[in-house]
Amino acid sequence: VIEVPGHTLGHIAYFHDDPRSPWLLSGDTLFAAGCGRLFEGTAEQMFDSLQRLASLPAQTRIYCTHEYTLSNLRFAQAVEPSNPAIAERFAEASRLREANRITLPSDIRTELATNPFLRSNDTAVAAAASAYSQQPLDSPQAVFRALRAWKDRF
Repeated sequence: VIEVPGHTLGHIAYFHDDPRSPWLLSGDTLFAAGCGRLFEGTAEQMFDSLQRLASLPAQTRIYCTHEYTLSNLRFAQAVEPSNPAIAERFAEASRLREANRITLPSDIRTELATNPFLRSNDTAVAAAASAYSQQPLDSPQAVFRALRAWKDRF
């Protein structure tokens, strides 16, 4: 059991550390290409929780609570329009949804390449978040806070 405050103060995730096939039940903390809204917790708590989950093994399968993948990828494209991994993932997710299939589960490796909420250290993500907030952002936490505010209005 991993404490992941942010969405709510008492939010938890379940991680199964199987060496060949680890998996994570992430609840409303980590979504495919996104993260949960902040209802009780702070942006800093959610940032820390997401960093904790992002440090899990790359092959960890992520089972999140909702199928928001396409919506989240539209936002990811707005943040990083030149990221080819996002474009490829959006095309694949679109094909799956058009066929009435789910896009889940995801995995940590894919999220690290395409989820803007896990990419607050990336120069392009920081530049997009700074442009959106119309001010320089001096830390990954500040970038995350701006991304979450942007997504809330997206």
